[in-house]
Amino acid sequence: MLNLEEIKKILPHRYPFLLLDRVLEVRPGEYCQALKNISGNEAVFQGHFPQQAVFPGVMIIEALAQTAGIVIDSGKGDAESGSIVFFAGINNAKFRVPVVPGDQLILETTLSNQRRNFWVFEGKASVDGKLAAQAEIKLMLQPSWQAASAQMKFVR
Repeated sequence: MLNLEEIKKILPHRYPFLLLDRVLEVRPGEYCQALKNISGNEAVFQGHFPQQAVFPGVMIIEALAQTAGIVIDSGKGDAESGSIVFFAGINNAKFRVPVVPGDQLILETTLSNQRRNFWVFEGKASVDGKLAAQAEIKLMLQPSWQAASAQMKFVR
């Protein structure tokens, strides 16, 4: 299990875009289960259906991508330190039930394919054991801006 401070050591995101509250399980390089508590105080609810708060599907997808990022980090070698995971694509996203304040979103990502610096995950988000959303999430590992600029040689 990873708490919020440990998650912040892995993911570059910060409030309001860090969407994981706790990592419940990690099988390095293979699987991650994480938790997101949906609070009525989140900034997104000010503009997304303010009369009837519904957590946006795009935010659920981002939470799944962050969960998959934990899997990638857990399997990274020393040669990949200084790299950052970027969202690369999404397929077959489906949203089954609304996610609302007070819900506890359980996020699960399972690696289905990996080639070089490109990963494909099956992602599922559930509330109270009911599937709320699912999607195929694609991520890629790239050098961080700082690492890339440090390696560049400028010629005049």
